[in-house]
Amino acid sequence: MRLFHTLRYLKGRQLFYQLYYRLQRGVASLYQRDERAGCARSGVGLQFALFIPKATSFEGGSFTFLHRSHSFLPSPFPSPSPSSSTASFSSIDWEFSLYGKLWTYNLNYFDFLLQSGMEREEGLALIRSFVGGLRKESVGLEPYPVSLRGINWIKFLSQHQLRSAEIDRSLYAQYRVLAHRLEYHLLGNHLLENAFSLLFGACYFREPVWYEKALRLLSSELDEQVLADGAHFELSPMYHQILLERLLDSVHLLQHNACFPGQDELLRFLQGKAAVMLSWLRAISFADGSIPHLNDATDGIAPCSVELFAYADRLGVGAEQGSALPLRESGYRKFTCAGYECVVDVGRIGPDYIPGHAHADTLSFVMQVHDRPFLVDTGTSTYEKGALRDEERGTAAHNTVVVNGCNSSDVWGGFRVGRRAGVKVLESGRNVMAEHDGYRRFGVVHRRGWGFDEECVVVRDWVKGGVGVRAEARFHFHHALVPVVYEGGVRVDGVSLRFSGAERVELVPYRQALGFNTTVEALCAVVHFRGELETVILFV
Repeated sequence: MRLFHTLRYLKGRQLFYQLYYRLQRGVASLYQRDERAGCARSGVGLQFALFIPKATSFEGGSFTFLHRSHSFLPSPFPSPSPSSSTASFSSIDWEFSLYGKLWTYNLNYFDFLLQSGMEREEGLALIRSFVGGLRKESVGLEPYPVSLRGINWIKFLSQHQLRSAEIDRSLYAQYRVLAHRLEYHLLGNHLLENAFSLLFGACYFREPVWYEKALRLLSSELDEQVLADGAHFELSPMYHQILLERLLDSVHLLQHNACFPGQDELLRFLQGKAAVMLSWLRAISFADGSIPHLNDATDGIAPCSVELFAYADRLGVGAEQGSALPLRESGYRKFTCAGYECVVDVGRIGPDYIPGHAHADTLSFVMQVHDRPFLVDTGTSTYEKGALRDEERGTAAHNTVVVNGCNSSDVWGGFRVGRRAGVKVLESGRNVMAEHDGYRRFGVVHRRGWGFDEECVVVRDWVKGGVGVRAEARFHFHHALVPVVYEGGVRVDGVSLRFSGAERVELVPYRQALGFNTTVEALCAVVHFRGELETVILFV
């Protein structure tokens, strides 16, 4: 039944391509055939102003991704020069998998080419090392790494005015593989990344077939994936930032390079989508510039909101900051008063056919008090399948109600969702109320309402129906806070949480994710109740 509820939402195109790509032969061999045949077009250096620099991930011969470091190079690391660097970089294992698949992917993305201080010859030697080690079964030939790496190589080669027939031949062959293996089996952000990269590849190689394909994909996917309120439809603020950067990069590309007839129409289309995505990011970001860690989201992966706003300003995109769209279709609502900011989730978990980055967090909320994190999502520290990934996606890891110790949506398998909660918004405005049926197997509906005032927030929960139902509301405090239980509630840092209808209140430890592979112990208030619970959060 879990498999049935997981597969029933998939699009027919996903199912077709899942099977087609498993049966397909020879696509990976296309790389070696094209690379040997020398059938590439020569790359044309593109014009760019400044991009958002990437975080430093290669230093002193060591790669650091996801808070884990590894060096493939001899120690001490030699000073970079055309001869010594090439010899040293030949020892890099681009398939290195000790730290998991995501670490290997990051190694293959080549973000480090665009970090501050990357030298021309050092970057060139890293690219040549990769080209020398690329084989038909390589992780590096999977569509997603090709997409991200292709953009990074094109930026680096163009900015340093580098010309290399060997690199162009390899890059052209990689793009040929991508064009034959677009991620129709996954869709969502993966297919959108493919399309952005095809646009860069088309402009760099002046390849009209790729441009037309990118044009079609960008037009259809952005119309579907960018909701009317500007959110990316997978509802992760982190992935929203990632894709917004890629969208702004594409605007940047077309503004500075005249490559194909009629590209101005595409440019205007991309500028319009970027403007609404910027509007949503402004609305969802806290005053300190941080994002709520809703669904799969953490720090240190995407460019921060401030960087994206500054980049957009340089490109002249979304300058009309006063006309921000209200949060609606994304299912998020944000409330700001003098002393606090609160984001609540009254939406679906994500698009039915691609919920891989969704959590079972229906009717959860997060809060900052005096510009500091107060009630937080526990965050995301891993994408590796297993108990930790399941726990971080589970309902008990969020500020909502758990019924009978179960998840409101059946998150499993790392990126899978089976049975999922359906949400109905009952009231929206200064007060919000919604209910979901994620516990219908117990004959239960969970309804939650929020009331916002300058001095307090009132949260009311109703668990209706069922027999012998056990309910617990969870409130996860930021790791820097030390809450204390007192009669009737919890006090922490000058704020009180008072509970009416609680049978028992306890503080339990949990692990708050500060990034991938980085967690710290924090405390969660667990409030046991039956039927109804009123929580008053007092700021005075």
